[in-house]
Amino acid sequence: MDGNSKQAQAGPQDRLAEALGPDMAAVNAIIRARMASEHAPRIPEVTAHLIEAGGKRIRPMLVLAAAHICGYPTRHPEGEDHRKLAATVEFIHTATLLHDDVVDESEQRRGRPTANLLWDNKSSVLVGDYLFARAFQLMVEPGSLRVLDILANASATIAEGEVLQLTAAQDLTTTEEIYIKVVRGKTAALFSAATESGAVIAGASPAEVQALFTYGDALGIAFQIADDLLDYGGASAVIGKNTGDDFRERKLTLPVIKAVAASSPEERAFWTRVIEKGDQRDGDLQEALRLMEHHGALSAARDDALAWAAQARAALVPLPAHPLKDILGDLADFVVSRIA
Repeated sequence: MDGNSKQAQAGPQDRLAEALGPDMAAVNAIIRARMASEHAPRIPEVTAHLIEAGGKRIRPMLVLAAAHICGYPTRHPEGEDHRKLAATVEFIHTATLLHDDVVDESEQRRGRPTANLLWDNKSSVLVGDYLFARAFQLMVEPGSLRVLDILANASATIAEGEVLQLTAAQDLTTTEEIYIKVVRGKTAALFSAATESGAVIAGASPAEVQALFTYGDALGIAFQIADDLLDYGGASAVIGKNTGDDFRERKLTLPVIKAVAASSPEERAFWTRVIEKGDQRDGDLQEALRLMEHHGALSAARDDALAWAAQARAALVPLPAHPLKDILGDLADFVVSRIA
């Protein structure tokens, strides 16, 4: 098989990684250097466990792709700022994962034991705090107040989304509008901050910056809805967690919200028992799946994910022609191909 055939068969994430290979090697070097700690060896131990767990590094690649599409390498041939911002985004993401696993009492992440399980909650929280601090040190170095504003706001939005999720969890009055606010906080905010900051550091036009912000926002929402759908029909090897985990953790994701909204009084009593009261019994997951299928909740959520992916692809239209632009368009389709 020749190189072109292999590239055609590779997924957009792999093609993105290949196209950005030298940049990502530099980003990984920055990450390794900045996660070091002379006085607290627990910090690189915990960080390395998560960062080197086989994640796709999609968020830092979004920073780099946006910067390339908007001409950063041409304007700054020796520039490193886009790489520093990519590392910043990965540190923020890793910090939120460490904190999330403590909040959710998770035992598995990307198919491996979580840091809080291998070490303890205190280590996960404190190392997460350290990574946030490192992220802010890095995001200051390019000297752009606009970029600092974007990433600082994203960090606040992520925390706000997590708190909103806490208050909305197990509350059957949670609406789709609240769900999207949560998703924008916990997932889409960092996607859009990645693409927007990459465009800004490249000196892109306001229209290009807006286009890449819209792309990242829509991509993040499509990604999260697809992830939530996979919980009700994906293999654990694919999604990095066990099928039905969200149900067992009583999370009100979009398919459940849609099913609850369409439920009869008897069906609502079932949802009240298993979600609000946490009284789950053998066969309840199968009954939840039956109700979601009965009311078309799974297919409706799937349609929503596809619509957000289409919005992400459409947002790229105003951007200049570039091979990475084409890959980002394919990436929007790919994140929902798992549930299409």
